[in-house]
Amino acid sequence: MASAGLALGDLSLNAASYGRVAGANGKVNLACVGIGFQGGEIIKAFEKTGLANVVALCDVDMGAKHTQEIMAKFPNAKRFKDFREMFDKAGSEFDAVCAGIPDFAHYPVVIHSILEGKHIYVEKPMCRTFLEGELMIKAAKAHPNIVTQMGNQGHSEANYFQFKAWKDAGIIKDVTEVTAHMNSSRRWHGWDSRIYKYPAEEPMPAGIDWDTWNMAAQYHTYSDLYHRGNWRCWYDLGMGALGDWGAHILDTIHQFLELGLPYEINPVWLKEHNDYFFPMSSTLLFRFAARGKMPPLDITWRDGVDNIPSVPAGYGTSDIDPNIPPVAGGRLQPSKLNPGKIIYSKELTFKGGSHGSTLSIIPEEKAKEMAAKLPEVPKSTSNHYANFLLACLGKEKTRSPFEIAGPLSQVFCLGVLAQRLNTKIEFDAASRQIKNNPFANALLAGTPPRSGWEHYYAI
Repeated sequence: MASAGLALGDLSLNAASYGRVAGANGKVNLACVGIGFQGGEIIKAFEKTGLANVVALCDVDMGAKHTQEIMAKFPNAKRFKDFREMFDKAGSEFDAVCAGIPDFAHYPVVIHSILEGKHIYVEKPMCRTFLEGELMIKAAKAHPNIVTQMGNQGHSEANYFQFKAWKDAGIIKDVTEVTAHMNSSRRWHGWDSRIYKYPAEEPMPAGIDWDTWNMAAQYHTYSDLYHRGNWRCWYDLGMGALGDWGAHILDTIHQFLELGLPYEINPVWLKEHNDYFFPMSSTLLFRFAARGKMPPLDITWRDGVDNIPSVPAGYGTSDIDPNIPPVAGGRLQPSKLNPGKIIYSKELTFKGGSHGSTLSIIPEEKAKEMAAKLPEVPKSTSNHYANFLLACLGKEKTRSPFEIAGPLSQVFCLGVLAQRLNTKIEFDAASRQIKNNPFANALLAGTPPRSGWEHYYAI
């Protein structure tokens, strides 16, 4: 890690390219990598803003059932299976890239885009390894004219503006404890945790470019247990429930409380831990040091259907699901809880949901007492997709650029390392090193990229 570096060059966006972006009928020419499932939803959201021309589509499974809707929606967009070929053959025709692809595939597409002078929007989590996060942050910093945005969409919605306003007004202060929870069933729930090898090879669907699907990761032979979203289940390929939901639940807490990186991550409880895929349930404790006048802060992350946290007195019902039964009294454990967080400060307690859901002060009596003291919360000028495109046009700045989203994603990388090794991690943010475990420290960089992909890392 100490010697990791990237040959970034000096590829800032040139004047001719910027003029094309700003002058294309007020729209950004967009190339899309990953056009099925979440990737397809991203493309439709960009198109809905009225600020994008979708000019190129890329997917390793182009023509499969889950990609046909987007292909039909944009019949004139050029089509590719390999993003590198898309850049070679159509790079002069687009100004920005959106990537809705598996976690392990983010890094090569992001770095390629930046070095080609293209603005880049990538789904969360931004990176799969701590080193990837370091290099992506470094690349973005070296090319300040390139617009970057991570797809934690709630970072452009009500909770973002409310949290900032309440923090600036001193309503949110002296936070010492946060409980973050995501207790829905996951794809790997019910799998056999006695696993001792990767899945057996299965017949490959016709037309898929499986070699490119593997990207820089060590090659995995085809299995349905990897494809179409199942990659999220595996340590080699995804980031589990923490990487999937953490950025939607903890993003404002991390940014506005200036958390940076934790000094300790402790796997308090891992149900059916194994070396291949994520536990059925996880309780992870992240410990953050004091920052200026802000006290030390602990975040407890809980996932798993049988790992619902207790809630404080006066919690009430969830605003986003009125069917949740009410709870009252001391810290009790409800039978169901939507994804979200409970924030404990020295004076106030807040409850909140996921994505853009706003915070509430609890109990209700305290909320009524505080109502007159709450500042006005500004309205969002743009959703997350429009924010990116307007930034490409020079009209706004992105709210989740790599300098903000990168450290947040690295927190999740450290949490996944603690899950994977089932051991406490002591981390030194200054040296970017794990102090208590040389093997965990080596895994900050992950496994080496496979042959043909080394140049993206250039270590």
